[in-house]
Amino acid sequence: MENPILYRKRIIPDECIKLKDDVILYHDSSMIMTSWHAFRKKDYLSYGYSCYFLDQGFKLSKFYRDDGTFSRWYFDIVSYQKGPEDNSIMVVDLLADVVIYPDGRFEVVDLDELAQAYDKSLLTAGQMHECLESLDRLIKIINEGRLSELYLPLEIQISKERNNVH
Repeated sequence: MENPILYRKRIIPDECIKLKDDVILYHDSSMIMTSWHAFRKKDYLSYGYSCYFLDQGFKLSKFYRDDGTFSRWYFDIVSYQKGPEDNSIMVVDLLADVVIYPDGRFEVVDLDELAQAYDKSLLTAGQMHECLESLDRLIKIINEGRLSELYLPLEIQISKERNNVH
């Protein structure tokens, strides 16, 4: 099976980027795992790995600092659509995010942007509904202590990648 081509569409700011530099490490019908470098480095983010859960409505990323130390887990609430070319996927960022820190604390962020986008008709009612359902599903997984189910496939792939075993 040929690697899919990934696009990231953001609503705020309005942009669509072909993720041409992301490396697809694994993919099947339910997930895509990638490694990547940040577009704009921050003190807590230089590079990372992501797992796109194609049937869950979110993307999990593991962030690393420039010195190689783990920074945090980051969930983007997203929708998946057919992209502009054959074998491509458009990942639409639905704005709400969940950050999980190394000490286990988590916070839901950017809900103000979600409300602003809806007020300005940048999101449809259907997208708002999809965002809230996916966010609810993720928070239930966190509260039920089942995050390892989401982390594990990505951790296994990261270990393989670092040991150059495919």
